[in-house]
Amino acid sequence: MNEPEQNPRHKLNPLMLEMLVCPLTKTRLMLARDSDELISIAARLAFPITRDVPLLSLDEARTIEGDELERLSRHLR
Repeated sequence: MNEPEQNPRHKLNPLMLEMLVCPLTKTRLMLARDSDELISIAARLAFPITRDVPLLSLDEARTIEGDELERLSRHLR
């Protein structure tokens, strides 16, 4: 199993990150390198991480569009 990437800005447990899934699509979430967010490529959503706690509510998520979605999708290949 691949180790999830760690982001030094927060203290999320890497094992917990492996278990978290998008509440909409149930697909794995990707930790953004340049922001405090968990990304669901399948749902095109970014979920914020606040005080080291992922907020996996659809009400809290922002939509990912255009160039940002393409950039993130390429990163996963």
